[in-house]
Amino acid sequence: MSVRPPRVWDVTTTVPYTPHPLPGAARPAPGPAADEGLARRLKALACTAPLHDLDARKANLAGEYSVYAMAEIALAAIDLVTLNMDFDTGADHDQIVARLLPRVAAQAPARAHTEHERVARWVLENLINVGSADRGFRMVYGTFGADGAYVRRDYDFKLIEEVPGPGGSVYLRTTDEAVNVLVGALDTDVTSAQIAAEVKLEVLISRGRLADAQLAAEQARYRTVQYAETLRRTLEATRRNVRAVDWLRQVPDMIAEALDHVADRYRHENAILTNIRKARDEAEDPEHKRRAAELVDIVKDCIRRHTQLQSRLLEAGPLFRAEQDRQAFAAPPARAGLDLYGQLVAPLLPLPVERASRVTDAFFARGTGLRTPAAVRVGDLVELLLTPPVEREHLGAEMPEPDLVATPDDSRFSDEQLESALELLDLPADAPRRLSGLLAEARRRDPDLPYLVALLAIHAASPPVGTAHRQGEPQLLFAVDDGTPLDDPDFGGADLIVGTARLTAAVAS
Repeated sequence: MSVRPPRVWDVTTTVPYTPHPLPGAARPAPGPAADEGLARRLKALACTAPLHDLDARKANLAGEYSVYAMAEIALAAIDLVTLNMDFDTGADHDQIVARLLPRVAAQAPARAHTEHERVARWVLENLINVGSADRGFRMVYGTFGADGAYVRRDYDFKLIEEVPGPGGSVYLRTTDEAVNVLVGALDTDVTSAQIAAEVKLEVLISRGRLADAQLAAEQARYRTVQYAETLRRTLEATRRNVRAVDWLRQVPDMIAEALDHVADRYRHENAILTNIRKARDEAEDPEHKRRAAELVDIVKDCIRRHTQLQSRLLEAGPLFRAEQDRQAFAAPPARAGLDLYGQLVAPLLPLPVERASRVTDAFFARGTGLRTPAAVRVGDLVELLLTPPVEREHLGAEMPEPDLVATPDDSRFSDEQLESALELLDLPADAPRRLSGLLAEARRRDPDLPYLVALLAIHAASPPVGTAHRQGEPQLLFAVDDGTPLDDPDFGGADLIVGTARLTAAVAS
């Protein structure tokens, strides 16, 4: 599978640009603080860009997928991963796909089950950004530096990431950016957002607005998950290096604040749970009863997550002391390892062969290690010398005769048809042609040739310019749709304009 760089929505260089204001115009306030609010909003907008990009790129799939709302499916996938991951583990990939299928099938019930599964997997893999260099997204935004100059900066983020699990398994976990996409905020203080969500929940329940209360309860649960993620990343960083985490002031303050937060939320949520049960039992409307029952399940899940978070908070101090002892008293490595690429390969590649061979000969002569002798004792040497040699066949053992089966040629088009189609599409650079004319001429040559010409023309609608340039191709076939319908007895669609583009002229410019 090819590796692509992170998806970027604003490909610009990070070159400082100082604007020239008009006379009398007010200059923007210098310093990063003056532009912090705008930068936060741009980052919030960037977190939703991959979801909108799914609907923009669904036309590239082989088939008719315009009926599917990809952004809606992506939000449902983020929701499922967030609610199915635990403190130590994440969500299972196949389980998330299986739970997405009913929502995908509801959008196109007449389509096949295999198509529904393909759409669900495609959305989930694009949220993970499978195939990119670091499986992340990137957005370029601008701020004003301390000197008032406009500087473009990169904002890298992820929505769903794959984390290793026990036994070689891989789990899915949502990031803070993904949770912010769900609740509609960015870099919000977790504690204050949690308190606000639960106060809003209590007010909505007291007023009988259970539909809005369910949304507020779900947002409160997302905040609980995000708070647990903050603690989990702190403990993971401690396991890697205790010096990378401030255990003197920052983490103890965070743990004490989190324990107070959990105690307050636990009392608050139990009071809310009592009110919801009362509303459920007293409601006469079946819809209100159903809403109240769903609210009971959500708040009980919040209480369970807070209980689990409290147990992890109590274990954080002993974990730090254990990791401090383990890392402080670990034996240092006996000797530094050898970086073959940085210390040997990279310096030798620019050198001529006669100079590089002297270095490689010296390295491999001393780097292969000692050779153990065949006989280490005198008795073993005498036995080895007095043992008669084993008679062997002169030509070795008889080799079995392989059973070869000819592979059938199941290609639809012959080599002659391919040569004829390429000859037909070998157009001058200044004389493009319509696809309808090419199909008519191909039909006069061979009844099956139009299918091959149409296939090559469709591939030319998205030409691999980068690949052709790297391979040194002088020209490239392209096809453009100008809106003219195709008038042909066997084919429909657009009457493409097919032509040849010179790559050498583009490179020279």
